[in-house]
Amino acid sequence: MTETDHAVSESTVLNRLQLETSPYLRQHEANPVDWYPWGAEALTRAAAENKPILLSIGYSACHWCHVMAHESFEDADTAAYLNEHFVCIKVDREERPDIDDLYMQATLAFTDGHGGWPMTVFLLPDARPFHAGTYFPKEARYGMPSFRQVLEAVLEAFSERRDEAEGVAGQVTAMLQRDATQNSASDADLRPALLETAYQGLLRNFDPVNGGLSRGQPKFPSPMNIEYVLRVYHRQQTEAARQAVVFSLHRMARGGIYDQIGGGFHRYSVDERWLVPHFEKMLYDNAQLSRLYLHAWQATGDLFLRRIAEQVYDYLLREMSAPDGGFYSATDADSEGVEGKFFIWTPAELRALLPDDQYRAVCAYYAVTDAGNFEGSTILNVPSSSDEEVAAALDLSVGALRDLLDEAGHTLYAARTQRVAPALDDKLLTAWNGLAVASLAEAARVLKRDDYRLAAIRHADFMQRELIHENRVWRTHRNGVSKLNGYLEDYACLIEALLEVYQTTFEPRYYQQAQALADQVLIHFAAPEGGFFDTADDAETLIARPRSLQDNAVPSGSSKLARVLVVLAAYSGDSRYEAAARSILRQMAPAMRQYPSAFGEALIALDLLVNGIQEVAIIGDPAAPATQSLIEVLEARFRPGTIRALTATDSPADVRPELLAQRVAIDGQPTAYVCQHFVCQRPVTTAAALADHLDDMH
Repeated sequence: MTETDHAVSESTVLNRLQLETSPYLRQHEANPVDWYPWGAEALTRAAAENKPILLSIGYSACHWCHVMAHESFEDADTAAYLNEHFVCIKVDREERPDIDDLYMQATLAFTDGHGGWPMTVFLLPDARPFHAGTYFPKEARYGMPSFRQVLEAVLEAFSERRDEAEGVAGQVTAMLQRDATQNSASDADLRPALLETAYQGLLRNFDPVNGGLSRGQPKFPSPMNIEYVLRVYHRQQTEAARQAVVFSLHRMARGGIYDQIGGGFHRYSVDERWLVPHFEKMLYDNAQLSRLYLHAWQATGDLFLRRIAEQVYDYLLREMSAPDGGFYSATDADSEGVEGKFFIWTPAELRALLPDDQYRAVCAYYAVTDAGNFEGSTILNVPSSSDEEVAAALDLSVGALRDLLDEAGHTLYAARTQRVAPALDDKLLTAWNGLAVASLAEAARVLKRDDYRLAAIRHADFMQRELIHENRVWRTHRNGVSKLNGYLEDYACLIEALLEVYQTTFEPRYYQQAQALADQVLIHFAAPEGGFFDTADDAETLIARPRSLQDNAVPSGSSKLARVLVVLAAYSGDSRYEAAARSILRQMAPAMRQYPSAFGEALIALDLLVNGIQEVAIIGDPAAPATQSLIEVLEARFRPGTIRALTATDSPADVRPELLAQRVAIDGQPTAYVCQHFVCQRPVTTAAALADHLDDMH
C-alpha cells in the first residue's frame, strides 16, 4: 500500500465512524485501522476482494477494550497489516446484541467457554466464523500469543488451508443454527416442584461469608436471582431465603462495588469480598438493583435497604438522565487513562477537605488507611457489619456518626466533581431505559416520591415519542436520531415499563401502548414451533436467527417477555398472552431445573404463572381519601404477584384494561374487586377488607 493509499483509508474510516451514533464506535474514528461499521459495504468488499474479516466487538465502558485499542488498533504497524490483509468491522455489542450473541456463542466454542470483551472473531467473507478469541496483547505474554502472531496464523489458515477453515466455519455455523427448543418440556413440568428445585439450587451457591449467590471470584450482583429468592421468602417465609437476600444486599452495599459517595453500583467486583470493582457503572445494573433493594425493604422493613434504593434512584436522576428524557447507558471505568482514579482516595486528600471529626469518622467507617486497598489508595467500603460498632469505637451515637458521614459525603462529592470524570456513554437504549423506568415508576408509588413519579412519566413519554413508531420499537437514540430495529428485549422491557407507569398513574394510554407492542411481538417475533426469536421477521438476515434464552447482565428477551405476557393475560383475560408465555417457559424448563442461576427472570415469570396473579380493580376517584386508602393497601407491603387497575367511574364493557370491565362502585363508595383469572371475590369498600382479601389469596 502506498503512503497516499494509506492516507485515503484513514480519511475513509474517519468519515465512516463519524456517521455512527455509538460512542464506542466513535472512540475508534481516528484509529489508523480502516474500520467499517457492520453492514453491506464491508461484507461486499470482503467478498469482492476475497479477504477474511476481523470482527471486533466491545462497548464503551469496557476496560480491556480500551487496552487492546491503545496497544494494537492505535498502532500504525498493526493497522497497516490489518488494512492490507483484512476487512475490519467494529460492532458495539450494546447497539447490536444480535450480532454479539451469535458471535459470542461462536467464541465460546473456540475458547472452551471463555468468552468476554473485547471479542475478536475472524470470519470468512460470507460472515461465517472460523476462529475467535477475546483480548490479545500486542506482545506475547502470560502464555498468550501476540495479536500479530494471531493475525498471521489466521491469515495463513485462510490463504493456505482454506478447506479446513471452511469446514470449521460450517460446523460452528450449524451449531448456531441448531434449534434452541429441542429440549422443550410440557405444561406438566411448569409446576411448583420446578420452582422449589430451582430455589434449592440457587441457595446451594449462597456465600455465607461474603454474600451473593455465587462463591469465589469475580462476584456479580445477579439481581434477577436474588429477586427470585426474595419472592420465595415472601411466599414461604423461610429464614434461609431471608438471610440469603438480606445478608447479600448488605454486603454488596457496604463493599467497594457500591459508590459510597455518589450512589450507584459498579459493574462487578474482581474479588470475592465485593471490595475491588471494575469501576464502570451500567444503567442496567442500577435499574435492576434499585428495584431489588426497594422490594427487599418492602419485604423486610430493613431501613438500610430503603436508603440504598433511594441513593441509587437519586444517582440515576442526577447523573444519568438526559435533558429531553431517557437515561444514558454507562460511565467508563477509567479517567485520565487510569482505572478507578475518579473514585479512590488517600488520607492526605481527605484530611485536606474535612474537619478533624469528619475525617476520623470517614477513615474509621470506610476503612481508609495509609497503605490503602487499591494501588496505594483506598476504595471506600464499610467492613463493619453495623454502624453501632463504628460509633462505639469513636465514642459517638449512631445518629452523630451518620450526621458526620453525611456532611463529609457532601463535601467529598463536591470535591469529586472537580476531578476529570469517566467518559459518559450517552446513547439511550430502549431495553435498559425500560428497566430503569419500570423501577422508578414502582418506587414512585411505594416511596411516595412525587419527583420519582414525574421523572418516570417524563422518561416514559420520551420513549413513546422517540423510540416507538407505528407500534414498532427502535433500539437506540442519540443526538436526536433513533435507529436500529428493536430486539425482543427492547419490546419486553418497554412493555414492562409502560405497565408500571400505568399502575403509578392509571392513565390508560400507557396500558394501551403496552398491549399494542405485545401484539406486534406475537406477529413479528414468534417462532413456528413455539417461543420467540430475538429479532423480528423483517430484521437483517444473519448467519443464524438468534434466540438467546439465558439471562446475562440483563434478562433475556424471552424471559422478560414471558413475565410481561403473564401480567398482560391477567389484565386482559386474553388467552393468547398466557399461551405464548407458556411456550417460552416450556423451552426453558429443563435448563431452569439444571442451571437455575442462568434463568432468574424466567423463574420469576414461572412463579407468577404457577402461583397466580392477584388482580385488583378499583372504582373510585383517585384523589379521594377513601380511594387512596385502598391504593395504600397495595403499596404497604411487598406484594409481587399483585397488579392494579383503576377508573374513576363505573366502567363500560369495552374499557381497557379489561380487568375493569363492568365494575361498579358499591353504594357510590370507592370499591375494590380482588380477582384471580377474572374470578372475583365479593367487592369491598374498606382498606381492612381489601387487605384481608389479599392476605387470604397469598
